Amino acid sequence: MTITTLGEARHPSPLASCDVREILVPTDIQWPGGALPDDLLLFEKAGPRAQLFFDPAQTRAAIVTCGGLCPGLNNVIRSVVRELIRGYGLKSVLGIRGGYRGLDPARGKPPVELTEELVADIHQDGGTLLGTSRGPVDTALAVDFLIAHQIDILFTVGGDGTQRGGNELYQEAGRRGRPLAVVGIPKTIDNDVRFVTRTFGFGTAVDEAVRVIKSAHTEARSVDNGVSVVKLMGRHAGFIAAAATVASQDVNFCLVPEQAFTLDGPAGLLAALQRRLQHQGHAVIVVAEGAGQNLLAASEATDASGNPKLADIGQFLRDAIGTHFQARKLEMIMRYFDPSYQIRGCPANTEDSLLCDRMGRHAAHAAMSGRTGLVISFLNGQFVHVPIDLIAAGGKRLDLTGELWRAVLSTTGQPLQFG
Repeated sequence: MTITTLGEARHPSPLASCDVREILVPTDIQWPGGALPDDLLLFEKAGPRAQLFFDPAQTRAAIVTCGGLCPGLNNVIRSVVRELIRGYGLKSVLGIRGGYRGLDPARGKPPVELTEELVADIHQDGGTLLGTSRGPVDTALAVDFLIAHQIDILFTVGGDGTQRGGNELYQEAGRRGRPLAVVGIPKTIDNDVRFVTRTFGFGTAVDEAVRVIKSAHTEARSVDNGVSVVKLMGRHAGFIAAAATVASQDVNFCLVPEQAFTLDGPAGLLAALQRRLQHQGHAVIVVAEGAGQNLLAASEATDASGNPKLADIGQFLRDAIGTHFQARKLEMIMRYFDPSYQIRGCPANTEDSLLCDRMGRHAAHAAMSGRTGLVISFLNGQFVHVPIDLIAAGGKRLDLTGELWRAVLSTTGQPLQFG
């Protein structure tokens, strides 16, 4: 997978390290269409290079965070800033405030200078020091802004839409003869980015989800016929719901977007739940936010990023369960949990903190060497450079024949399918 470079790297790196030339041969990746290409897929390994495209003494970088919150954003900002200043000796790193709208002077706030002092303690807090927003920016206006502020490198921290936008900025700058390195750091709490084994924030989300499930289990088993429904993140992929189910070992039904289900009938979810209560007296249901959309009225509404707005499966499920048991005059006590925003705003746990730090540093190395139009990926135990167009081609989904889902079925005891 060829990575674009801005030109010949002529400046010696101040880092005391060898040039990284290895490539990775990845396995177990989901390729669009389901099959791997005929030729072997190779990715360039991330890491510091001996020669730089940018002269550190003459270079200014900027960072922007876009989209929804995710544990670890501040960690990434801090690590990028410290690697650029301490490792490479850059004199200026700017923070673009409020997402991509910060690249439009008419809509955004002016950038902030990211000093070592300013970022010293931000990793202890959730959220992002820079603020965020959804939606695109006028590419021409944004490049005008970057040129006016003499920005040579832009780090884009966000999802596939953010990375596509960053690539458009690079292309527009190139048309104007302005060398601009755009390096993305993929951000999605759902862990649904193709060619990325694990995204930052996912581990923290699973940790926090397990804590909620534990409380939900306590509530359910403390009363007769107690039912707890826990709605977790996962618009299109059920990785958080599945991983939290296996980690907690307290879930009886796990519902994910990859598998449609029915409520009614002898093989439906409601009948299975009723049988569970008759034999065990309590139940915990975990549902990903994108599950069961086939049961709900479709909506044409979209958010600022153009993503379809999902109907609330959690509340729908809560009400459907209540109606079912009330109609049959069966006792049932419902508890409903939706910790989504609570989880998104958490600080990163230890595992994610390590991942964020390494991703941030690898992003700095790639940018200083003049590489552009790429994202930093943690893939099969290695950090590699992945072209943005591959990331933007589509998301990763939970494999219903894979190890994780088999573990879910074993842990919960639920049937292969409802309906």
